Amino acid sequence: MKTLIIVIHPDVEKSVINKRWMEELKKTPEKYTVHPLYEAYPDGKINVAKEQKLMESYDSIVFQFPFYWFSSPPLLKQWLDEVVLYGWAYGSNSGYKLAGKKMSLAVTAGIDEEEYSESGKYKYTMKELFRPYELTFDYIKAEYKEPFVYYGIERDSSEEWIERSVPMYLEFLDQL
Repeated sequence: MKTLIIVIHPDVEKSVINKRWMEELKKTPEKYTVHPLYEAYPDGKINVAKEQKLMESYDSIVFQFPFYWFSSPPLLKQWLDEVVLYGWAYGSNSGYKLAGKKMSLAVTAGIDEEEYSESGKYKYTMKELFRPYELTFDYIKAEYKEPFVYYGIERDSSEEWIERSVPMYLEFLDQL
């Protein structure tokens, strides 16, 4: 079954890696559906019923975004608040529509991985910083899968560095 890739990037045209990943994913529409939220909802008015129906149609869902301010772009939080609702995603006999679905994150991080460690600049690992997503997916009874993180774009934004990420990302998706 196809994988839904929900891309949350406020200016994907200026992106280097997220844009490149989207281009690659769109080459195989039989495997991936790319759903850029900022493109779908430039005014921030989310069509909840449409999003819920879309989510119900896939067994694997990946949220792809750049990591900044130690979180995701704000539209993902809004999307979660408005789409993942009581009675649909959790909390009643008719809820848990996302139960059993594989969910993960694909994240681009500007700095190197060692900076996200107890001894690094930011004191916490990405695993620790992603706990809210893990808890959210657990709460709705989805199957949380370890995220894919591509580090170091601030250090090296060469075409070679960007291209190196593409097969790694595709392998991650294929192993979901």
